[in-house]
Amino acid sequence: MGEPNRTTAELIVECLESEGVTHVFGIPGEENIRLVDALSRSSIEYVLTRHEQGASFMAEVYGRLTGKAGVCSATLGPGAINLLLGVADATTNSTPVLALSAQVGMRRSYKESHQGVDLVSMFEPVTKWSALVATPGAVPEMVRKAFKLAQTERPGAVYLAVPEDVESADAPAESAPLRVNVPRPDDPSATQIARAADILRAARNPVVLAGHGAARTHAAEAVRRFADTLGIPVATTFHGKGVMPDDHPLALGAVGFMRHDYVNFGFDQADVIIAAGYELQEFDPVRINPSGATKIIHIHRFPAEVDAHYDVSVGLTADIGRCLDELAAAVQREHPPTSGQERIRELLAEELDGGRADDRFPLAPARIVADTRAALGREDIVLVDTGALKMWMARLYPTYEPNTCLISNGLSTMAWTLPGAIAAKIARPDANVLVATGDGSFLMNSQEIETALRVGTPMVILIWVDEAYGLISWKMDLEIGHNVDTRFNNPDFVAYAESFGAKGYRICSADELLPTLREALEANTVSVVACPVDYSANSALIASLGELDESWS
Repeated sequence: MGEPNRTTAELIVECLESEGVTHVFGIPGEENIRLVDALSRSSIEYVLTRHEQGASFMAEVYGRLTGKAGVCSATLGPGAINLLLGVADATTNSTPVLALSAQVGMRRSYKESHQGVDLVSMFEPVTKWSALVATPGAVPEMVRKAFKLAQTERPGAVYLAVPEDVESADAPAESAPLRVNVPRPDDPSATQIARAADILRAARNPVVLAGHGAARTHAAEAVRRFADTLGIPVATTFHGKGVMPDDHPLALGAVGFMRHDYVNFGFDQADVIIAAGYELQEFDPVRINPSGATKIIHIHRFPAEVDAHYDVSVGLTADIGRCLDELAAAVQREHPPTSGQERIRELLAEELDGGRADDRFPLAPARIVADTRAALGREDIVLVDTGALKMWMARLYPTYEPNTCLISNGLSTMAWTLPGAIAAKIARPDANVLVATGDGSFLMNSQEIETALRVGTPMVILIWVDEAYGLISWKMDLEIGHNVDTRFNNPDFVAYAESFGAKGYRICSADELLPTLREALEANTVSVVACPVDYSANSALIASLGELDESWS
């Protein structure tokens, strides 16, 4: 008697194993039980989550930290729709993800049907590829194509829908995973290097802008060599934080704040911007090139998007690190930079030092940033949620290695950090992981505390508590002079954490935060730290930046 036939579900799992998948994040449903069962008999760990949205964020952070597509899975209809937010976040954050979901069977796909929704069309606008696996024999090619597209520059999410009757059908005996091939980046064009070198030799005040692409393509060392060789200061995007260590004398800090910040002064004087791995969805280039007149050298694996304020003088479409090394070798600079980076660094240090000494309660934002930095090592990971705290952390949190301060600045969605921290701990088990989140974001996905405890991924969740959607309040105050409908009430966060079996801490004075964070990190479990924050500093910051802008100009 011969071996039983493999199902399509089993073939899919074989293909995932061939691609090197180690974890799938998701929730099973009636229509994909065979896939989940096949995963249970494979080398892949299935991480059961408490919401499909959480599963998609876990897949995204796993993809961001490893460079390999994170995989999330759901049933059809509402389960698949719940994956959509994290999938869109991944694509806008240039992060590889494969989303798999069940779909109604082919025998009822042509008519109105229970839980039947056109999922392929729904995912299409937010993915690099969205498709239906209509026949078992297509699985090897479709899975290989999905991973190739997801992981090739520019990375993003892909989606595959698997009809329930296809999933349970026998796969052709001859079907097998396809060989994994990794596209190799092009070598830099000698002609383009020469053109860029001509521009750079003539520049008096060049500035490097290192973006997400530099972080994910491991170009940080090349960025640092380039800056050191030519004496050119380096700013980063929020996604690029750590590509240039913030304690390096040529580091300018992160650009992307909603007002003219310290780092912008370096761009005000720039006559050439060397954009290494910058992508326009990270922030609007009008903030660094308002007149559109600054010359731009674009260095990335793909051509630049078209924008009036990002008019590329020379484009180097090749490996970012090799482009930087070859460009540095081709340039003999005659003019030292005069971008004022020393003063910019002084301003950042003064603000952070002032926060470190600020004993007010509720705590000043800069104090929370300073104590968070003091509690974590240089290679530990902090995930920064969207909200007012993102602006403070992005501006002031010193970062020394790429992908150690994770921020979503593509879609800038809320509530990705707590589920994302589970994947961060899986991807980087030796690093401490801290979630910096607002109280509004925290309660959107706080159920994943149970997941973290169950799968054993210790983390510290630091909640900046202001009982409001703080960034919206800040924006309203700036734009219309007051804020409305942004305030809410919170549960007892300590009791809430303890109800899951996690540790809970309540900060009652400024001097409690740092020792509490250190204790929570050493506890090696899930800990929730509720820290009241005084966002009156928001208005004071905007006022001080405005005064500085006038004096600088």
